[in-house]
Amino acid sequence: MELSVYNIKGENTGKKVTLSDSIFGIEPNDHAIYLDVKQHLANRRQGTHKSKERSEVSGSTKKLGRQKGGGGARRGDINSPVLVGGGRVFGPVPRDYSFKLNKKLKALARMSAWTYKAKEEGIIVVEDFSFEAPKTKEYVAMTNNLKISDKKSLVILSSVNKNVYLSARNLQNSQVLSPSDLNTYRIMNAKCIVLTESALAQVEENLKAYVKE
Repeated sequence: MELSVYNIKGENTGKKVTLSDSIFGIEPNDHAIYLDVKQHLANRRQGTHKSKERSEVSGSTKKLGRQKGGGGARRGDINSPVLVGGGRVFGPVPRDYSFKLNKKLKALARMSAWTYKAKEEGIIVVEDFSFEAPKTKEYVAMTNNLKISDKKSLVILSSVNKNVYLSARNLQNSQVLSPSDLNTYRIMNAKCIVLTESALAQVEENLKAYVKE
């Protein structure tokens, strides 16, 4: 697939780039995408939830009434789960939600995500650029020129550019990342992805090792 290269003014530079079919044109694997996104979201969970069981609730351990004949449920002390204010049965406890996925599966998921974005025409390639100072106004002007201001966008730069990053930090629907920070969730979550020429080369280089010959 060939794409035109634009500048940050939204002008077609006349240059073309070719997206590798082995990365941007594979048969998408939906289950691989599901697993990779599930792992990403699971790894973000703190897992610090906790409720008190009957042994942890503050209260007397004295048996409140006789075992049988009271006309109600049998229960022991005031901390019984049967009573209001008692402990909780099988409540949540702290746990780790993270799980492992193989590198090849994660690479397949990422290439599948890139393929979907290419099919949706959600990839824009621009010339390498930088800002002399952090200016949100300049960043907004760039998104307006590229006609993505009303979309959730992801701008991928070949290396960390502090001025561009700070310019986009206050914008809710836009994010600036480097190729090493990309994952399947972020690719799928964005409506439009803007790649600089050098960032595109890095994306292809990072996934080249997992391409089937």
